[in-house]
Amino acid sequence: MSLNKIRLELGRTDDFPDGNRNHGYEFVAPLKPDGHLDAAAWKETKEDCTVHHFENGGTVEAGLLRHAGRGWHFEYARHADGDDEPFFKLDRHIMRPGLYVSIVEHDGVQRPFKIVSVMPVGNNPSGHRT
Repeated sequence: MSLNKIRLELGRTDDFPDGNRNHGYEFVAPLKPDGHLDAAAWKETKEDCTVHHFENGGTVEAGLLRHAGRGWHFEYARHADGDDEPFFKLDRHIMRPGLYVSIVEHDGVQRPFKIVSVMPVGNNPSGHRT
């Protein structure tokens, strides 16, 4: 089991026909060798599975990758209803650069996001994940 940092950038939409590299997500997740998210490994590492939603060069919000049943979502505030951003059928997707996933953002709109990088997460000398 290995943790990976995955970067997503907004794909083509009516508002951004060329996509938007300044709107997206970086998150940490365990991947199986075939590139699918590893739900069993997530249970052991879920507090390390962080997400940062960014726009225009800065972090808009930070939270955690969560898994329930077969579904995956980003959770930003455990106490607030409606703060989650669910993925569309993420359990079926392979995390590989060049492929796309869909996320329903806070405004209720489902948008395409291009996977632009998948990089192994290392450990720094203090033992904390980087």
